[in-house]
Amino acid sequence: MKLRTKRFDARAIAYHYDVSNEFYALFLDRRMVYTCAYYRRPDGDLDQAQEDKLDLVCRKLRLQPGERLLDIGCGWGSLVVWAAERYGVLARGVTLSRAQAEYGQAWIRRLGLEERARVDHLDYRDLPRELRFDKIAAVGVIEHLGIGNYPDYFARVHELLAPGGLFLNHGITHEKHWRRSSQTEFLERHVFPNGEMDNVSHILDVLERARFEIRDVESLREHYARTTRQWAERLQANAERARALAGERIYRTWIGYLAASSVSFTQGSTGLYQVVASRADPAVREAVPTTREGIYSVAAPAEKRKLARAS
Repeated sequence: MKLRTKRFDARAIAYHYDVSNEFYALFLDRRMVYTCAYYRRPDGDLDQAQEDKLDLVCRKLRLQPGERLLDIGCGWGSLVVWAAERYGVLARGVTLSRAQAEYGQAWIRRLGLEERARVDHLDYRDLPRELRFDKIAAVGVIEHLGIGNYPDYFARVHELLAPGGLFLNHGITHEKHWRRSSQTEFLERHVFPNGEMDNVSHILDVLERARFEIRDVESLREHYARTTRQWAERLQANAERARALAGERIYRTWIGYLAASSVSFTQGSTGLYQVVASRADPAVREAVPTTREGIYSVAAPAEKRKLARAS
């Protein structure tokens, strides 16, 4: 288990994400979402599947107009923009990648969302202690933390979350009998210098020890198998441009990592779980619905979008 400093994390994130925004645009969807998509159809389109994932996250968090949303590790700002534009929340994202933060802020300015959205080049640990958010999302963050840092991380998220609020943790896991291999050593050395995965049962245990109540757990493993396969196909289709932007080594490294990831998710040695947890508050009733119908029905988000546009 690796204990991480802020400097180490910042350098590791910059190594992976600051290759260039244009390079990532060669294989990501139109909204630059670099996490597992959500396919309503097995043969679904990547662009639609990523928008469906963004909406799924918003519905699981039960976002309402005027609420304060924090997106930890926000990437290029896709969830921040989606939530502010479609759900009318006050959305703030933080990322350790300067390139991502600049992209996100420029995107927000183009849409005229400056009063409702922002993306900062900032470590979540450096957010002011007095800040509180109604909802918090961390999509594709836990893999970069280091297992030894989980208790401090979840304690800080609990502190940032207002009583009665919801926290969604979306991250890659491995099976319990997982063992290190040449593939994991390759990924740690050449792709994710701060990557470290855990099994979902231990993650849930640490969440509970941090005084969260687990409200919903969903596996999206098959969705990530298709996502990474489509990423690999799209990058391969743009090989010439990728080599020009990042060089032969980076191109070969990314093709290998995406293809290997797709195989790993398909076989089940790695998984992807979305976990919704709440910060208990006896004064708040019905923090989450008693069924999942509101999450998966088509009508619910449409009504929320009407409210957001009216606000």
